Amino acid sequence: MRDFPAAALAQDFIGLDTRYPLADGRITRRHYLDSAASTLTLDSARQVADELLRHYANTHSELHFSARIVSHAYAWAHQQVLNFVQVDPNQYTAFFAGSGCTATLNRLARILAAQRPERNLVLVSLMEHHANDLPHRKHAGTVIHLPLTGQSSALGAIDLTALERLFKQHQGRVNAVAVSAASNVTGIVNPVHAIAALAHAYGAWIIVDASQALAHAPLPISDTGAPERQLDALVFSGHKLYAPGSPGVAVVRRSLLDGQEPDEVGGGMVDDVSLTGYQVTPRFPDREEAGTPNILGAVQLGAVLNMLQRVGMAQIHAAEQTRLRQLLTGLASIPGLRIYGDPDPDRTPRLGTVAFNLVGLEHGLVAAVLNDYFNIAMRNGCFCAHPYVRELLKPELWALELDPDAEDVARQLKAWQGMVRASLGLYTTAEDIEALLAGLRDLQSRPDYYRTQYTMDAEGNFHHRTFTAPAESLFDPEAVLDRINSPGQFSGD
Repeated sequence: MRDFPAAALAQDFIGLDTRYPLADGRITRRHYLDSAASTLTLDSARQVADELLRHYANTHSELHFSARIVSHAYAWAHQQVLNFVQVDPNQYTAFFAGSGCTATLNRLARILAAQRPERNLVLVSLMEHHANDLPHRKHAGTVIHLPLTGQSSALGAIDLTALERLFKQHQGRVNAVAVSAASNVTGIVNPVHAIAALAHAYGAWIIVDASQALAHAPLPISDTGAPERQLDALVFSGHKLYAPGSPGVAVVRRSLLDGQEPDEVGGGMVDDVSLTGYQVTPRFPDREEAGTPNILGAVQLGAVLNMLQRVGMAQIHAAEQTRLRQLLTGLASIPGLRIYGDPDPDRTPRLGTVAFNLVGLEHGLVAAVLNDYFNIAMRNGCFCAHPYVRELLKPELWALELDPDAEDVARQLKAWQGMVRASLGLYTTAEDIEALLAGLRDLQSRPDYYRTQYTMDAEGNFHHRTFTAPAESLFDPEAVLDRINSPGQFSGD
């Protein structure tokens, strides 16, 4: 395996030179700061998947060359996952499912609830994405949301003292703890291995959503090698790890799955089927992957993980922390800007995601102006973490002077019930961060001008009064097909 420098890898992404027309008539390069939603595509990994297309066939066969090649590549992708989180393949398996971690988390919630029905309580952190909250609400008897350290807008990580108190209070009932390795809203990091040790001391399992962590920092299945600090299940989404189009991934302790009826049945997960029954294969991961898998997406993700290992996640994390501190320092210098979550990364570690608001300006207006005038791609709203966002916003929402009898009170509330989020990736540069800061300073200095340029719809979205750039004018699939296929190409001319 040849090592690869981080600086070179940072240039190896599709879309770094994408340009759009702006409201002031300029055409500029996009500054992509929406990596927490989905990352850009690592080009070298995409090329691996494209090269595999020359050999493409289905898996589960060794009879012909192509099937043999594809089956080997698909098995290689599984091994890259296991290598990346440093697990013993005799104790853990990795399987792919769905298009993100939602499918795997739903599956785990059902499996774990069925295994120990007498333990009908799951502890879920307040900062969870809906994907690691709602499945447990649906399948567990009871869900209790874990408190965080700090207060309101400056909340920190999971409160370990409060967690242990809940274990003692509900001794013998807690089936599992479901936590994010890092928040998709604030980037705040949870001490997942310490939580694992505490959970195991009380006979509970731990499920970790690592979707917002694995692209940013090392996250082994155990930080010290100690068995009690091992995570029982770790899930993540390939589309947040530089492989859009890849499946979701679960790394699970085999003992949690062995002997259990697989959640999905079909081709590939059985050894034999008769008219009166079927025999589930004991082989991992085959028994957990019914049907034809997303082979190309899995291999592309495997290639990403391989490349990240060549660079080294410690180096990637250190470089991101430099950019994160540049962002936090710059945001803190803007008058009237509020950063959410504990803003001190030395006291409460963060990864490359920061949520904020400009006081007196709706989050939707801020995001619209940054896009239309500064070509900064960012997300606004509640980021599929509504309870966490509302808790962070609680002082501001209580302070709103809204007329409860007004016809549009719900629309008014929605306009303020959210944040703007900047999220970093390997490709984020100091120039990208400075562009964001410059846009925010200009917006903060001329709020009245920008507000007159927009109208707000019933959903709380802001639309420019005169500037339009509909999606079909920027990308039209049929126009692309017309361009790449010359007239008569398929007619024999």
